[in-house]
Amino acid sequence: MAQHNSFGIQGEDIAVDYLRRKGYVILDRNWRSGHKEIDIVARDGDVVVFVEVKARANNFYGRPEDAVTRQKMHRLVLAADAYIRYYAIDADIRFDVVSITGSMGKPYIKHYEGAFRAGIGI
Repeated sequence: MAQHNSFGIQGEDIAVDYLRRKGYVILDRNWRSGHKEIDIVARDGDVVVFVEVKARANNFYGRPEDAVTRQKMHRLVLAADAYIRYYAIDADIRFDVVSITGSMGKPYIKHYEGAFRAGIGI
C-alpha cells in the first residue's frame, strides 16, 4: 500500500476517535455507492453527518481541507443521497470536513461542522 494511502487510513482512524470523543455515534466507514465513497457516516444527536476526512503530513501543498473541491463535494452529496435512500433515513443531515495535519502521534485536527451544503461550497 502506498504511504499516502496508509496515512489516509490512519487519518480516518484519528477522525473517528475524535468524533467519538465529541459524542458522535459512528454509523459507517468507507461506505460506497458505485465509485463514490463516504469516509464516515455518524450521528450527532438527531442529525446524520456525512464526514469527509483529509489528512496530510504537512501544509507544504496546502491545507488538507483545501482538497475538498466542488467536484468532491458534489460526489459526496450524491453518495449521501444514495445512503439516505438505501437506509430510508428521515432525519436532518449535515456535511462536515475533518482536516488532519502533522504526525499521527501528535496530529492537529480541525473540524468544520456544516462545511458545505448541497450546491453551496465551503
